Amino acid sequence: MLVKCDVDSTTHDTISNSVTLVPRLEYSVNLLNEIIEVLDLKKYDLKQSNRDLVTDFDEHDESHYDSIRLEHTINFSLETLFQIKNKTKTISGVHSIPTVLSSSIPVIRTVSAQLFNILPNCSQKLSELSVHLGSIVLDSAVLTKARFDFSQSNNDSTTLLDEVKLMVDSKISKQYPNLDFFKLCNT
Repeated sequence: MLVKCDVDSTTHDTISNSVTLVPRLEYSVNLLNEIIEVLDLKKYDLKQSNRDLVTDFDEHDESHYDSIRLEHTINFSLETLFQIKNKTKTISGVHSIPTVLSSSIPVIRTVSAQLFNILPNCSQKLSELSVHLGSIVLDSAVLTKARFDFSQSNNDSTTLLDEVKLMVDSKISKQYPNLDFFKLCNT
C-alpha cells in the first residue's frame, strides 16, 4: 500500500545533495589514511636509519643534519595529518563540515609542498585530497548557507601548524639530545 505524502522540493534537493557528500568524504578519509600509512612507514624507516645518530652525531657532518631534517619533516607531516584525521572524526553532519574542514585545506597544501621533493607521490595525493575537501566544504557551505571567515580559517591553520611544529621539535630534541637544535632549524 502506498502512502501519499507531500515532499517539499527544496528539502528534497538539500537531502539529495547532502547525500552526495558522504561518498566524497569517505573517499577523502580513505585517501588521507593511505597517505598516513606511507608516512608512518617512512617515519619508521628513518628512525631506524638515524638510530646511530643518537650517540654518534657529528655536528660537522652536514649529512647528519640532513638526515635529521628529513626525519623532522616526515614527523611534522605525519603529526599534522593525524590532526586533520582527528578533525574529520568530529564531523557530525552537513552543518559541521564548513567549520571543521575549512582550515584543514591550507594545512594539507602546506604539508604537500613540504613533501614535494621528498615523497612526490604523497604530495600529489595530498593535492588531490585538498581539492576533494575544498569541493566538499564549498558544497556543504552552499547547502547550509554557511559563511566563511577566511581570516579566522587562516589563523586556525597557522595555529595548528605552529602547535604541531612545537610538538615535533620537542620530540626530535628529546630523541637527539646531542644535537644543536638551533643549528638544525636555521640551516
